[in-house]
Amino acid sequence: MSLLTISLMAAGLFFVAYLTMGRFLSKLLRLDEKAPTPAVELRDDIDYVPIDKKFLFTQHFSAIAAAGPIVGPILAGLAFGWLPALLWIVLGAIFIGGIHDLTALIASVRHKGRSIAEVVKEHMTPRAYALFLSFVWLALVYIIVAFTDITASSFVGRQKLENGMMVQGGAIATSSLLYLALPVMMGLLLRFTPMPLWLATLLFLPLVGVAIVVGRYFPLDLAGFLSITDQQAHKVWDALLLVYCFVASVLPMWILLQPRGHLGGFFLLFALVGGALGILFGGQSAQFPAFVSWSSPTGALFPMMFITIACGACSGFHAIIASGTTSKQLKKETDAVFVGYGAMLLEGMVAVVSLACLMMLAVHSDVLKEPKPNFIYASGIGQFLSVIGIDPMVGVSFGLMAFTTFVYDTLDVATRLGRYVVQELTGMQGLLGRLIATAVTVGVPFLFVMRTATDAAGNVIPAWRLFWGLFGASNQLLAALTLLGVTVWLWRRYRAHWVWLVTGIPMAWMYVMSVWAILTIIAGHWSRGAFLDPVPLVALALVGLALLMLIEGFRVVWKTLQPVPAPVGGPAFAADPPADAANR
Repeated sequence: MSLLTISLMAAGLFFVAYLTMGRFLSKLLRLDEKAPTPAVELRDDIDYVPIDKKFLFTQHFSAIAAAGPIVGPILAGLAFGWLPALLWIVLGAIFIGGIHDLTALIASVRHKGRSIAEVVKEHMTPRAYALFLSFVWLALVYIIVAFTDITASSFVGRQKLENGMMVQGGAIATSSLLYLALPVMMGLLLRFTPMPLWLATLLFLPLVGVAIVVGRYFPLDLAGFLSITDQQAHKVWDALLLVYCFVASVLPMWILLQPRGHLGGFFLLFALVGGALGILFGGQSAQFPAFVSWSSPTGALFPMMFITIACGACSGFHAIIASGTTSKQLKKETDAVFVGYGAMLLEGMVAVVSLACLMMLAVHSDVLKEPKPNFIYASGIGQFLSVIGIDPMVGVSFGLMAFTTFVYDTLDVATRLGRYVVQELTGMQGLLGRLIATAVTVGVPFLFVMRTATDAAGNVIPAWRLFWGLFGASNQLLAALTLLGVTVWLWRRYRAHWVWLVTGIPMAWMYVMSVWAILTIIAGHWSRGAFLDPVPLVALALVGLALLMLIEGFRVVWKTLQPVPAPVGGPAFAADPPADAANR
């Protein structure tokens, strides 16, 4: 079957879902175009700023669509075949991920733009709030571990491509460092000169292209420079990337994160357009097997596929973005369907394009001899871009740089959010509080990536591969806990049975799959006698936090089903507030 046919079918289903499911959800949630949103009601032009939905869509999309919808689909396709992965991407995005993102966004909008954790605190208990924040922090730690290590793997060694060309990791490292320097210069110019954004964009986007080409001629090979092995160089890059995370988390937003995010948005756009053009005009067909096996070295298809593909089908990380920044910029409630539900469906399409990069490869391809998702993706993007006349080597370098750029987006946001959580839980404020909270958030991933794990045969297991399953499981379990909080809020607000169908069933599915997957991971480590290994220990902590929060949710719902006694000096259980404009 051709990649064009498969991609068009997926795109068609997403489009129909947006028109039908999006409208259905809008009616259920009673979205009102005239209701004042927090962005309008609390406008301060700092945090609360109403913007047009098309601009908010691109901002929200670039924040949620990082490297997750690239790595997950490729890993799942390698393990189980492209057909199960494709089905989960399409059905998951439509019936679970999109609903999760939209309801999390609306929950925040209906609560003055507060975070989903604060919604949990209001409608459940302060204990549930602490449990939720603790879980969020652990999930962010695993995001940092997984994406730091997989990026470091791009900077070492050499990779043979499908066309026989060799890509040097040092070349990608050089291009990546040059790329990080460009937004700093851009931020300084925008801050201290009258240069408008459009002119800065015209100036620095071509320079990004120059950085990609220059890297090929001046590769930064740490292994050769320091006379160490590639494995040791990998660890050095891990440490340097975590230093970057620390610095990016404490620097002002304008000097690095905002201009880098702006340039990164164009990377995402170019990668999508290049993939679309390659699929439309490349004439490629699916050569990789549609189905590989019901099991893999990491576990069975049920439940492991549903946590391997974390982003692209459903992601708890999206709720943090939706309730952290997007809800404070939503101009109209009705825009939420386009921004929340629509962006999730488009991310599903990113996952389909990433999966297509694997589908076009034969099982005996050189790229699959030592399969790395970033190189598989870059190889596919290189082939897609060659359709429009771009040199395959430049195309592959662009694909790897795009992948790295998406990871920087994730690392920046995850580290900063982790700092916020630590400060919230401990009460640490000021510069010292920021530094300590950031050091804790970065220090734990540092301990994990510096460990060297081996399999039964003594082969070294990359940290990103070791922790990807736990990252995916924690991310999906975070989605389940978000849906739990949203379900409790919707039930207390509407007392309607549709709540259990629309958000309750997705919550139960994600909860069962995620906990099942975490227990599978724990059992795998314990079967090898690794009882005190950090992976199963932290996995146990995740399960414990999730179970305790589930109990809190059941207690709250149970109380709402009980008769309320006549108040004597005050109600025994706080009744719901009236359905006003802020809490419809």
